[in-house]
Amino acid sequence: MGFFQRIGGAMARFMYGRNGWDQLNQALFRGYLVLWAAELVLFFLKRGMAVRVLESVLFFLMIVILFRSFSKNLSRRRTENQKWVNWYCGLKNRSAGARARHADKEHKYFTCKDCKTICRVPVGKGKIVITCPKCGAQIQART
Repeated sequence: MGFFQRIGGAMARFMYGRNGWDQLNQALFRGYLVLWAAELVLFFLKRGMAVRVLESVLFFLMIVILFRSFSKNLSRRRTENQKWVNWYCGLKNRSAGARARHADKEHKYFTCKDCKTICRVPVGKGKIVITCPKCGAQIQART
């Protein structure tokens, strides 16, 4: 067994039962890299106070990333990660839906005021009354 294989085995044994690198840690690390790049730009622009503030934020962010990676409280870390994934996926889905609705020129979209359901109707029908399929509320609109 080679040297690097022994190191890899030792790391695997150390990380057993620990949280590791999940989606929330990846997002935190990407944020860390963005802030680090901003700090470098501010450093070269000689903005001393802003650099110190960013250094403090970066230090705190790295502590959080390392704490989450090496934590043995798996249920708590998984709950945090699941909340992040649900929020992020919801944001991505809403954004993709908005882009698709914007690209659709044959239909007009209305949001029900009661249940927030998005209703789709054809363009060019004039003034119509739309009945929400979910809650039955009436929406008067011009298409």
